[in-house]
Amino acid sequence: MATIHVDVVSAEEQIFSGEAKFVALPGEGGELGILPQHTPLITRIKPGAVRIERADGGEEFVFVAGGILEVQPGTVTVLADTAIRGKDLDEAKASEAKKLAEEAMKNAKSDIDFAKAQSEFAAMAAQIAALRKFRKK
Repeated sequence: MATIHVDVVSAEEQIFSGEAKFVALPGEGGELGILPQHTPLITRIKPGAVRIERADGGEEFVFVAGGILEVQPGTVTVLADTAIRGKDLDEAKASEAKKLAEEAMKNAKSDIDFAKAQSEFAAMAAQIAALRKFRKK
């Protein structure tokens, strides 16, 4: 079976590098599915789960808080603002951060403060959704 090389990196570290049969992730315009020999593509990605079906049949889940996706026929590169392995996600911590962001939205003194809090709220909601999806597997 054909495979595609996948790299998921953040500013802090390389999260995943290996061969995969399929990659699914939240593109700016909707969910993207990428198979080997996919048409070249560059797009922004939204906060959410990256699901990688490894060549050996296993799966990897990574939460990304946004970033850039580059697809070439033999390579998928995810350059994430923040990336966390599915097994390292902490629901209690994400829920607390979501509550704090909600409070910050209520108490925002300016449009900029509100937008920052709203962005953090959306990222934490996506992280919780990704965590729950990961835990079902």
